[in-house]
Amino acid sequence: MSEADKPQIYLVTPPELDLDVFPTRLAQVLDSAEVACLRMALATRDEDKILRAGDALREVAHARDVPLVIETHVLMVERLGLDGVHLTDGARSVRTVRKDLGADAIVGAFCGASRHEGIGAGEAGADYVAFGPVGGSLGTGALADQDLFGWWSEMIEIPVVAEAGLDEDTIRALAPMTDFFAIGEEIWRQENAAAALKKLIAAMG
Repeated sequence: MSEADKPQIYLVTPPELDLDVFPTRLAQVLDSAEVACLRMALATRDEDKILRAGDALREVAHARDVPLVIETHVLMVERLGLDGVHLTDGARSVRTVRKDLGADAIVGAFCGASRHEGIGAGEAGADYVAFGPVGGSLGTGALADQDLFGWWSEMIEIPVVAEAGLDEDTIRALAPMTDFFAIGEEIWRQENAAAALKKLIAAMG
């Protein structure tokens, strides 16, 4: 597979961040590999924590020309000077959010394993559609299988993201039929996140 055809890396933060440590880890990872986008995906709803994390991550990401999107919290996009939002409710709110944030913002939609939701999100104005989990036993929903990615890559022009439960074998199998791999806990739970990411990138072929 040529470099131009390889999927891009879409980095996802851990659900909880230690702001004394994580920005440095993030900088090391961003300096070690080409990353197309960063998603701030925090479990907390504490506004102060989200604002402080957003400021710290934006500084690291934007210094390296990496766009930063936030999961779910649409109202934080403009407050924090972020590049867009990653929605987790399929196609439901894409149209409204696109209208609110404007044409230049990144609006992505996670659609589980539903082709129908993915098509709906694309028609409503999503910049990309994410399907997952692609492996492991995360959640109780169905796995997004290779057939879904194969069909999407042949039939639909909107970029597709594979996420959740990624390993080298899954990446090897999905690389020819996905545009992005959303990689998060797969590397952050390793001591050397940059080395773990390089290993996964190597599996793309």
